[in-house]
Amino acid sequence: MLLKGSCHCRSVTFSVRSHHPYPFNRCYCAICRKTAGGGGYAINLSGESKTLNVTGDEHVSVYRAVIDGEPSTAERHFCKHCASCLWLYDPDWPELVHPFASAIDTELPTPPWRTHMMLGSRAPWVEVNAQGKDKCFEAYPDESLAEWHQRQGLEY
Repeated sequence: MLLKGSCHCRSVTFSVRSHHPYPFNRCYCAICRKTAGGGGYAINLSGESKTLNVTGDEHVSVYRAVIDGEPSTAERHFCKHCASCLWLYDPDWPELVHPFASAIDTELPTPPWRTHMMLGSRAPWVEVNAQGKDKCFEAYPDESLAEWHQRQGLEY
């Protein structure tokens, strides 16, 4: 599936091919919460990094979170004008890029259920709205984005 996205001020637009476009994974960690706002759950899609096409790259800045006193290898890309979170790239997995579902303009498919992760670091005011077959994890889930899509038969 071709995903098209943009920042709020439209200084940056991008597209990326994704075999895993269901926004099922909600992360409640402090990094997602503080960099993307709200309750978190920002990084929940994946795409093929070689297909990432960006217009307005000069308007993109990168943030690397500090985790346990060390800079993360993950690069969170955002618009330096409106601060919209766009995608995450980590050189540890160079074949992948993780667009923020909030930046995607393409209509995304609705997942049959969700995974709620990093609940051990969620803010006390954030309500976890787990329903039906949803799974909850104090830290990382027991399967990757790709494995979840494969198990559901939801790959594009």
